[in-house]
Amino acid sequence: MDGHEIPWPLHALVFVLMLFLLAPALLVFPISFSGDRLLSFPPSSWSFRWYQSLLQNELIISSFLTSLSLAVVVTILSLAIAIPAVYAIIRLKTPGSEFLYNLFTAPLLLPTIVLGLAILIIFATIGLLGTFHGIVLAHLVVTLPYALRVLAVALGNVDLACEEAAASLGAGPLTVVRRVTLPMMMPGIIAATALCFLVSFDELVITLFLTGPKLTTLPTELFRYVETSADPTVACVSVLLFLFTLAIIMIIDRAMGLTQTFVR
Repeated sequence: MDGHEIPWPLHALVFVLMLFLLAPALLVFPISFSGDRLLSFPPSSWSFRWYQSLLQNELIISSFLTSLSLAVVVTILSLAIAIPAVYAIIRLKTPGSEFLYNLFTAPLLLPTIVLGLAILIIFATIGLLGTFHGIVLAHLVVTLPYALRVLAVALGNVDLACEEAAASLGAGPLTVVRRVTLPMMMPGIIAATALCFLVSFDELVITLFLTGPKLTTLPTELFRYVETSADPTVACVSVLLFLFTLAIIMIIDRAMGLTQTFVR
């Protein structure tokens, strides 16, 4: 037997572990097609009534659109800030770059409830509570460290000799970055984009401190919904979000490959 071949018991163990981890998520699929009035498993009857009810729920649809637009804006801003910041830190090695990198990634070390409370105190004094741009700034505090960490690894894996070769052939600094550095960083950029989008879209704790009656995101709306209702509508939303996340992963896999994008 080939020494590098993985034995079948290890394959079986990995399959069992994955099934164990995915079991709670997979349970929502049959529950979402339940015809019962309350959440229960197994369902006593089957129906599409809760999907029809979801399409008529204006609050959930509105909160989904808010979360979607919020995640897109936060992702674009995260990349726009992180890419030049990482280049300055890794390539230019500006004075204090190590301190700035540690400062920007420090929120990863703090519990989100601490960040949420601190942001609440600051935003309350400057009138940013319950505003779209206030939530954008709050989410940037969380997504920017992820973007910096992923892009720093991606840029660190770019062969400096390729950039030096382009510069020696007459390419200017901006041309080197645009034609050499960024294309070679593309798997890391795609990984950072997906990570920032999903983190912002799914953020609950910090958002709970900042949303108001006129502005709510999908996670906060679902959190409030389950406090007053116990019907399978939440299971329907969970199924759609599961498929939405799976679609993002499939697009990345088709575009760049998951191994190349997330495994460096």
